[in-house]
Amino acid sequence: MVEISADALVVGGGLGGVAAALALLRAGRSVVLTEEYDWLGGQLTSQAVPPDEHTWVERFGVTASYRALRDGIRRYYRDHYPLTERARAWPELNPGAGHVSKLCHEPRVAVAVIEAMLAPYRGSGRLRVLQPYRPVGAEVDGDRVTAVRLAHRDGGEEITAVAPYVLDATETGELLPLTGTEYVTGFESQADTGEPSAPAAAQPMNMQAVSVCFAIDHVDGDHTVDRPASYDFWRAYQPPFWGDRLLSWRCPSPRTLEIVERSFTPNPGDDPRLVAADQRVNPGDGNLWTFRRIAARDNFLPGAYDSDITLVNWPMIDYLEGPVIDVPDADRHLAAARELSMSVLYWLQTEAPRHDGGTGYPGLRLRGDVTGSADGLAQAPYIRESRRVRALTTVTEQDLSVAVRGDKGAVSYHDSVGVGMYRIDLHPSTGGDNYIDVACSPFEIPLGALIPQRMSNLLPACKNIGTTHITNGAYRLHPVEWNVGEAAGALAAFCLDRATTPHAVRADGRLLADYQHRLVSDGVELRWPDVTGY
Repeated sequence: MVEISADALVVGGGLGGVAAALALLRAGRSVVLTEEYDWLGGQLTSQAVPPDEHTWVERFGVTASYRALRDGIRRYYRDHYPLTERARAWPELNPGAGHVSKLCHEPRVAVAVIEAMLAPYRGSGRLRVLQPYRPVGAEVDGDRVTAVRLAHRDGGEEITAVAPYVLDATETGELLPLTGTEYVTGFESQADTGEPSAPAAAQPMNMQAVSVCFAIDHVDGDHTVDRPASYDFWRAYQPPFWGDRLLSWRCPSPRTLEIVERSFTPNPGDDPRLVAADQRVNPGDGNLWTFRRIAARDNFLPGAYDSDITLVNWPMIDYLEGPVIDVPDADRHLAAARELSMSVLYWLQTEAPRHDGGTGYPGLRLRGDVTGSADGLAQAPYIRESRRVRALTTVTEQDLSVAVRGDKGAVSYHDSVGVGMYRIDLHPSTGGDNYIDVACSPFEIPLGALIPQRMSNLLPACKNIGTTHITNGAYRLHPVEWNVGEAAGALAAFCLDRATTPHAVRADGRLLADYQHRLVSDGVELRWPDVTGY
């Protein structure tokens, strides 16, 4: 068995993992970073989810390194893509002109920018990336992780990684059960958390739906895929609260639960500069084609793109039949989620009611080249909800809900390590829940949520921090995950520099102030200006 070592091991190469690795590397530390899929970047790349961001993202409310990622994506388009002069001159270029975000883009561009951010450290030898590898075991001595065993996706010899600090940046908190770290899954009870939206009894297997996203365009010809084996099942499938079959244009509005009908107009010929991507004003999901569009053809020179490209992360691909965490049949559910997505595509191509009165859009073409996968879908499922560590601090609904907090704003933490903003946005769940959508105040990220109650050298660095089922809905988005990873990486580096521990940093006022000063020096915002939630 091969054994490697570094100052820190970051398991999981999503946004949290990349940010954690960069923070450690900037601090002069050596890092082993692992990732089980072909692309680094997690939800932004292998899961093919354009960034969901708050209304002030262009001015404040994200870390300097996350802003560098966003700026790098725009610069990549200007350097390499045949943009129109009008698009090239657009300071806040939105390549896809999608309504979900001020920066909708093709996943591969984010991969290129992330790789460029990491390249100098690979060249210097201080960063080693193991890809595609996933954790399969761990060795623990009391409250310390001493080693993690990693296996290649396609088989072969295992690698054992040893490091003074281990960061769990996996999408599902995979290291928590492997190391015996205490954690929670699913819905906590109201008795446990006091949350207004929580149930009376805990529901550990009640988790948000997973989704397998995919990219499509619309061109001449018939591009209909083979009829999926389970198509008849999904064609008839109707959740009791949906208001129609899952495969339809009708579904509940997340914010009001009113049954609404979405439109779908491929290549509408709209002006990309007139798209107002601001979820404070409008969720943007009225026309599903432009909702998560990642390439607006009118941003590019004539003939460069035959069609817009849009990313399908729509209500109808939410898989509700069972959780994929801590169950023996997780692989079966993940395969079924992929089958659901293919069924949605087949329905779109053959039976979907058209805006002109017809049925089906056979010109819809699956763009697996955009998502980098053999079957045309995203490489990885979009996991909204992870295992969550039992932390020193648990963020609850009443800490950030506008309905609870009113004009006081979200709770301010003395140990803040960053900021975030997103509505509590819970998708329908495996327990039969409808959407839970709660207006939020701009919030802070407490250091206590990044420190396990017991383990001394294991840090969560993704969606596995000390939130609840409910508040995970606000803390799970791209810039917050990046900030969490960056804070965790900076904490590990700080502890190595000072020969101290995460628990001591939080408990000692002087150490905490020094650590927070380091974060601020690196461009991490710890407080919000006077802005109101939505």
